[in-house]
Amino acid sequence: MTTGVRRRMGVEERRQQLIGVALELFSRRSPDEVSIDEIASAAGISRPLVYHYFPGKLSLYEAALKRASDDLADRFVEAHEGPLGARLLRVMRRYFDFVDDHGPGFSALMRGGPAVGSSTTNALIDSVRQAAYEQILSHLGVEEPPARLELVIRSWISLAESTALIWLDGRRIPRAELETQLVHDFAALAAVSAAYDDEMTAVLRRVLKDEPGDGPFGDLAARLIALAS
Repeated sequence: MTTGVRRRMGVEERRQQLIGVALELFSRRSPDEVSIDEIASAAGISRPLVYHYFPGKLSLYEAALKRASDDLADRFVEAHEGPLGARLLRVMRRYFDFVDDHGPGFSALMRGGPAVGSSTTNALIDSVRQAAYEQILSHLGVEEPPARLELVIRSWISLAESTALIWLDGRRIPRAELETQLVHDFAALAAVSAAYDDEMTAVLRRVLKDEPGDGPFGDLAARLIALAS
């Protein structure tokens, strides 16, 4: 008969384990409600050993947030294949996968949590928004965006964040409907901007010429026509 021997983790391996444990706990409850003792217990180590790897809860929260922000930014990466409406819909599905899996942590991050106000936290949040912005620009094939296009994209990213937060508070609207609605919102914001700006008109026309009638943008057009009639 042999007995199991617990393997000693290296420093970086243990740090990554603690970050993973913290993320799992933060996904179920707000980081404000999770104690170092709980993180230590879930990781199977003592409270002092947690402080050996992280000087405090804030530093562990920021490390967990870094991993989560990298994951969230990756949700906006999409192959440049097919019509834009379908691409954006796939992005929104992955975005809401993240929101669904990390609800309390996502809500605490956006509404206020233990690391709010720190330069590290703010930089990480901004990095996700910037990554999303750059991805959308690349899908539009624009390198030097006119002012109105930048306004449309950044406004849409903020709208996606707000929509996700409201949805988390009770999930009263079917998630799939909100994913499609956000794609429609992007088209609507772009269309309104195009009504005021020739450069936006050119961008929108170029995008719409490849859109199928049964895609998200075609669906929006059909709904608006039905509403008008």
